[in-house]
Amino acid sequence: MKLYTRTGDTGMTSLVGGQRIPKTHVRLEAYGTIDELNSHIGLLIAYLSSPEPSSDCALLTDIQNLLFSIGSMLATDTSERDYRPGRYITEDDVTALESAIDAAEEGLPGWRGFILPGGTIAAAEAHVCRTVCRRAERCIYVLAAEADVDAQLLAYINRLSDYFFALAKKINHSAGHEENIWVNREK
Repeated sequence: MKLYTRTGDTGMTSLVGGQRIPKTHVRLEAYGTIDELNSHIGLLIAYLSSPEPSSDCALLTDIQNLLFSIGSMLATDTSERDYRPGRYITEDDVTALESAIDAAEEGLPGWRGFILPGGTIAAAEAHVCRTVCRRAERCIYVLAAEADVDAQLLAYINRLSDYFFALAKKINHSAGHEENIWVNREK
């Protein structure tokens, strides 16, 4: 099978089920941003795996697998067809992510102010993941204004950006890197 199909050369693409939509459609923007996030997570895993994989890599790989399901869900117009088998997010997925957030925050210093993104390379990439995840969430809400979007999917994406924030703090703390706190400009 060839990688290219030549069916997208006119600015159209296919959804799950074959419906054709413009590549500028909000649905494509939503699942395309999920794909972008998944790629950034891959980069984060690479940073966390050098020189040896961290304990967070397995969870991040699980998240990548769930994001493939989320992309498939977003690429499915449920007014036309049902989700493919195995493409769903459950309340347990959301709860597991909340537990991961709590675990990442355990032992970290409390609130000292707004944190500027940065620190170690891995923590900085976790912040990039957080911001791409927030953009994905905004895109999904735009889609939800015109189509059915699964409530658990929305909850999961919301918690996922919180997880990346907690993970960035954990990475910096573990590396002994002090967080940079935002300083308000004085007049």
